[in-house]
Amino acid sequence: MTLELLCWRRMVSYLESPCIHRKRTGGIIPTVAQQLHRENIERVVQEALERSGVTPNQLSAVATTVKPGLALSLGIGLDFSKRFVKEHNKPFIPIHHMEAHALTARMLQPISFPFLVLLISGGHSLLAVAQGVDDFLLLGHALDEAPGDTLDKVARRLSLTKHPRCSTMSGGQAIELLAKDGDRTRFPFKTPMGQTYDCCFSFAGLRNQITQTIMKKEAEEGVEQGTLLQCTNDIAAATQHTVACHLAKRTHRAILFCKANSLLPSDSPTLVVSGGVASNQYIRKTLTIITEETGLQLVCPPAKFCTDNGVMIAWNGVERLREGKGILSPDVNVCYEPKSPLGVDITTEVKAAAIRLPSVKIKIPN
Repeated sequence: MTLELLCWRRMVSYLESPCIHRKRTGGIIPTVAQQLHRENIERVVQEALERSGVTPNQLSAVATTVKPGLALSLGIGLDFSKRFVKEHNKPFIPIHHMEAHALTARMLQPISFPFLVLLISGGHSLLAVAQGVDDFLLLGHALDEAPGDTLDKVARRLSLTKHPRCSTMSGGQAIELLAKDGDRTRFPFKTPMGQTYDCCFSFAGLRNQITQTIMKKEAEEGVEQGTLLQCTNDIAAATQHTVACHLAKRTHRAILFCKANSLLPSDSPTLVVSGGVASNQYIRKTLTIITEETGLQLVCPPAKFCTDNGVMIAWNGVERLREGKGILSPDVNVCYEPKSPLGVDITTEVKAAAIRLPSVKIKIPN
């Protein structure tokens, strides 16, 4: 039952290559990602098998991401997997990327269904109730860009790759580092969607606020775009705080909706936070304030399991294999889906509830 997990654990370093890619280019370039996948996938699979001491015949099944994500990269992984399972006559388990993020925490500690999950990354942001391995209620989702994408774009606009402390970091990591030495109150950015009483997310307007502020400070300091501003740390701190507050407020409303509709257990309800942005410690502390206020247990996988990795896909395969769900024969034709919602969408019901939030003071010392 665990052989596939043992084998695919070795793929973490390769499947985290998008993080390295993002650091080098300031963001993901689909054609570059595709080429990296094409050049490396066969070698990495072979190395995974050799290092694990496992032969293809010993695998119980093969689990592969088929949705959602970059079409060019999904295609490379799916084509390879289809050839592999046919060659070795193994069951195939297609995986929903966001489902895998949601279930990763169950690999590390016993978390019973149902639980609330907040998934935040460079490509996604959503709130859902996980009722089972393949059973989700979608409470809210991104209306435009994801939080990780916003942080990366702000970092790029601030030219943080030129900063001596941030040259090897991704945009989100650079923002988090510099924010520690910044004054978040210097730039009081407006938290998005304050008068919209649902659980969806929007970051494009916030990014526009930040861009306008950067342009204004460049004019005041008499510098051109691409020059590090004197107030960079303060902008980083204000950006991170506002992103964290937006995430916290939407999550708070989701918790209240779940409680009003008995969607979570009354005894030890849990919020799982996963995805690359979940590794941000300031955001974690902000969400801790909300869970303490509402009586939920906050569970965050270790940072190495928050970013995209092979382990979470393997674990999702293990979960499905155990319950006999979504297991296909090696000759079944499967297509990838660049866009694919998670579960049953009840966002309209959440909005109709129009839950107003009680005041919660979010104050986190550096």
